Amino acid sequence: MDHMDWYAAKALLEWQMEMGVDAALCDAPVDRFAAEADLRAQHAERVRQPGVATAAPAPKVAEVDPVAEARALAAAAQDLDGLRAAMAGFEHCQLKKGARNLVFADGAPGARVMLVGEAPGRDEDLQGKPFVGRAGQLLDRMLAAVSLSRADTVYITNVLPWRPPQNRDPKPDEIAMLMPFLQRHIALVNPDLLVIMGNTSAQALLGRRGITRLRGQWQEAAGRPALPMLHPAYLLRTPHAKREAWGDWLALKARLRALK
Repeated sequence: MDHMDWYAAKALLEWQMEMGVDAALCDAPVDRFAAEADLRAQHAERVRQPGVATAAPAPKVAEVDPVAEARALAAAAQDLDGLRAAMAGFEHCQLKKGARNLVFADGAPGARVMLVGEAPGRDEDLQGKPFVGRAGQLLDRMLAAVSLSRADTVYITNVLPWRPPQNRDPKPDEIAMLMPFLQRHIALVNPDLLVIMGNTSAQALLGRRGITRLRGQWQEAAGRPALPMLHPAYLLRTPHAKREAWGDWLALKARLRALK
């Protein structure tokens, strides 16, 4: 340090006291940064020396495969109540955290027709049932027009049991982790025919999108005949497509008669 006169030294000491310094620990200042660097160097040297014990690295936490867990839970479900409980206990889908209710199903479990929609909307999330909003009311009218009803002859569920935020489209990973539950759901209900409503349902069950091109053409899904149809919400936005939808319902009715 350069020579400092008495007055400067006194002023510096007073300033240090004002800052809270009340004791001198060393006669000379200590470079703490250099000391820390020395400690790191000493530790590295010990690690390099043979025979010196070092702390074992922390064990890695095994990553959970949500699809595998969903598959195991679904396979263990022996009935619809068990499947519902398994889905309610599944914690790996983030949609569950933002939803009010698990939307499992509605309708007659022994129905010959099983309808698979996309995902719950606001009304469905509030009531815990699929297709209860405006789209659901339109669906009920279309069912009645071909002598079907959710009370007696149709069973209804969705690909996703929880509402996506802002009604956005489901993400591929969400569909993938919930597909084992849907596949088990279909197996337990064991319908004669499937109705696949909307793009998300077509993607999940047929591996294809483009519902306006797929609609009205019989396919096979989950080991049984399946008919893709336009979603009622699409028909509310596009009323002129109701004529095509009516033709699809008539095709479903004719197929049911042929299977008797």
